[in-house]
This record gives sequence, structure tokens and C-alpha cells, in this order.
Amino acid sequence: MTSPSLRSVLDAGQVVVLDGGLATQLESQGHDLSSARWSARLVVDDPDAVVAAHRAYFEAGAQVAITASYQAAGMPEALRTSVRLAERARSSVDGGLPLWVAASVGPYGALLADGSEYRGDYGLSVAELRVRHRPTIQTLLEAEPDLLALETIPCLVEVEALLAEVEGTGVDCWLSLTCADGRTRAGEPVAEAYAMARDVAEVVAVGVNCTRPAEVGGLVRRAAQVSGLPVVVYPNAGEEWDAAGRTWVGAGTFSAADVQDWISAGAQLVGGCCRVGPDQIRALADVVHTTTDV
Repeated sequence: MTSPSLRSVLDAGQVVVLDGGLATQLESQGHDLSSARWSARLVVDDPDAVVAAHRAYFEAGAQVAITASYQAAGMPEALRTSVRLAERARSSVDGGLPLWVAASVGPYGALLADGSEYRGDYGLSVAELRVRHRPTIQTLLEAEPDLLALETIPCLVEVEALLAEVEGTGVDCWLSLTCADGRTRAGEPVAEAYAMARDVAEVVAVGVNCTRPAEVGGLVRRAAQVSGLPVVVYPNAGEEWDAAGRTWVGAGTFSAADVQDWISAGAQLVGGCCRVGPDQIRALADVVHTTTDV
């Protein structure tokens, strides 16, 4: 089945279900992801495991697989392979809904593996960040995914750099911030990021991911108001990332029932991030399918 462009589906006002945390599912399959490369390591070492993780989300009702390229900067073959693995998973399921592959472009902090993607304190200029992101974006574009996911972006300088790199490529993308207390992780107004994205033709949606579920409703409304674009939202389970211990701590608060509020606020791409697995995505998809036309 050939899927229509995701842009056309969003333009038609439909709601699309995203996957959950890829690393979360890989860990549940028994894999150790304690290395700095996280799930990107398995793209090289155990590609079948990555295919199985993507397939688990498709079978749970997800329509978009986000590739295992989040921490694969500087690994060109792994970047290309990550797209092929998601495509393999897509071709292995027989659903009735259109399915897409979104190539993940993670923040510069993901490569540092020091938790700085939750602070945005890189100390780099727009020009410097463009140089660091350019090879990743170019390599992923060569792999021809359906679109790019510019995700977990913590600061305005990185938003500006990424938007400059995708502008003019003609390839669709979404921009998703990671936020705390209603602002970027660097403490900046989210409205400035969404306003920047509004004028880039390649951007099909803006929003928030890897943020506590309790915060995302207000951020979805802000994104919709400022950008006039469809909104993408995929929060984490509500726990906090301990960068030193490389583990999540605290209690999870993710609830599929919250998706109704997100959709009412303007969200059209809905899913989960870290610590949200196939069971939660299945429940979320059930809510979407019973309350909207998909």
C-alpha cells in the first residue's frame, strides 16, 4: 500500500498516531542500551531487533515509525540503515491505515550523551550547530524517508540552525521541542521557536516531545496559536532522566485519555516518547480511533 504524503493527511484534518519510545521497547526485548550510542548501537549490532521494535509499535496501532537515528550522528551507514529498518518493519505489517517513516534528527546534546539535550547549554552559535547537523541531515535525506523528525530540541539557537538546514530541501519535517515549566529547556519562550518554524515551507507540524504529560496541553495550545500549523505531541511517561546514572527516575503519569485534550487543543500527530511502550500506544490509538475520523 502506497501511503499519501503525511502533509496531505494533516491538511485534511486527520489525526495520526505516532509510535512510542524505541529504546523503551528495545529494553523490553532484553537489550542493554547503557552505551553512549543508546538504540543507535543496535542498528549496527542487531538490526533485526530494531525491526522488531518498530513492528511492535505498528502492530499496536502506530502509523509513524521514528527511526533509530537519534544518536547516530557521525555514523553515516547507521543513519541510512535506520531508515531501511523502519521501512522493513512497515512492509512486514498488514494494516488498513497508511504508514510513514520519519527519520529522527536528534539534538546536538544526544551526541554528547551528557544530558545537555535537557539543558540546551551547548555554548555554540547557529553557524556552529549548522555545521554539526548538516552531515546527519544530508545523509538521512539521501535515504529518502517520508519526512524528518527534528525532535527533542532544547534551545532557540538549535531551532534556528535546524530550520536553516532543512529550508529549501523540499523534504517535509516536523519540529518538536523538549520543554520544562512552559519554556524551552534553556528557559526561553516557546513562541519564538514556533514563530520561526511558521515561515519554513518544509515544516508540516510543530510541537513538543520528551516533556512531562502534565505540561503538554498548554504547550500544544501555544504551538497552534503561534504557528497556525498542525501540532505534534509525544510526551515521555513523566519520569525524569538522570544523566549521570543513565536511567529514568520517578513515577510515570502518561495516560492515553489525555489525547482527547491534545486533539482539542490542535494536535494531529500524537504518540509517546521515553518510557511509553506499545501497550500505551495501543490504548492511545483506541482513543483516537473512537473519537476522530482516521
